[in-house]
Amino acid sequence: MPDRKNKNADIIAVAKAARVSISTVSRSFNHPDLVKPATRKKIDNAVRKLGYIRNRAAQTMHGIRSGTIGLVVPTIDHAIFAEVIQAFSEAVGEQGFTILLSSHGYDLEKEYAILRKFLEHRVDGVGLIGLDHSEETYLLLEHQKIPAISIWNYTAHAKIGCVGADNAAAGHLAAQHLVSLTHKKIAMLFPRTQDNDRARARFDGAWDTLSKAGLSVPPDWHAEASYSLTAAKEATRAILNQPERPTALLCGNDVLALGAFYAAQELGVSVPDDLSIIGIGDFKGSAEMVPALTTIRLPAQRIGKMAGDELSRAIISSEIPSERIECEIELRERGTCARPSA
Repeated sequence: MPDRKNKNADIIAVAKAARVSISTVSRSFNHPDLVKPATRKKIDNAVRKLGYIRNRAAQTMHGIRSGTIGLVVPTIDHAIFAEVIQAFSEAVGEQGFTILLSSHGYDLEKEYAILRKFLEHRVDGVGLIGLDHSEETYLLLEHQKIPAISIWNYTAHAKIGCVGADNAAAGHLAAQHLVSLTHKKIAMLFPRTQDNDRARARFDGAWDTLSKAGLSVPPDWHAEASYSLTAAKEATRAILNQPERPTALLCGNDVLALGAFYAAQELGVSVPDDLSIIGIGDFKGSAEMVPALTTIRLPAQRIGKMAGDELSRAIISSEIPSERIECEIELRERGTCARPSA
């Protein structure tokens, strides 16, 4: 139990309780590999007993790292970024860093404000989702010379180092699968593409593939929906209530695909007999649907781990990440896609 009589315990009290020097306590925090395990254990026991908390603010004044990394994501409402956040957190944690997590709700001005707050708290590095960021955000990263990395989307021309997948290729692969099944009546359900480079790249990749196959998407079969099952269901119902129905629905992510599946069920539209549905992402639960969702797998865990490793390495070596790393995608053929019925 912590010693409640020592609410303001300092490093001197920790050193005294552990029977080591103050410099040894400091070294145990900042360079644990230079301190014997037995000594570190004594110091840790003293810290726990006294309830001691390090003064990170005072340390950053003397050039010592804060031990924190800021991670700004568009949303934490759905499973879209859950796996990449978990893998990123575990990767940086192995190097002794803790993440500060915040979401901006697809508002790039809010993202800029969050980034400023993180920098005021002297984070050692920053992780951002995607490549769509305000010019002010990019300038802030440049002026502060803070190690930063983009996660989830890949392009060889990214303004900062990135680890992600080629989302245009994901859209192409989804559309190509439907074309290969001989679908000609294909509808599209995507999130809003403004300020969302991942959705925009997938849409462009799919649209280009359908165009090259000689297929067009009527305006009534092209819908937008937020990352919400309710919004996806409403948009899908509008498509399926048209006088002529599509035989396939290409969704910009698995959340929208799941909402579309529920809407089809409610309307008595059989999947995949009457309507094929394909998503992008392969989130947890997509394989457990009945029928299981056909989707394009984005390797979220690998992306998160590689991004965490790359950013940690850059911080430790006092560098700015510059690598552009592409992670491969793949089609997961399951039960929601089939050839159109006669």
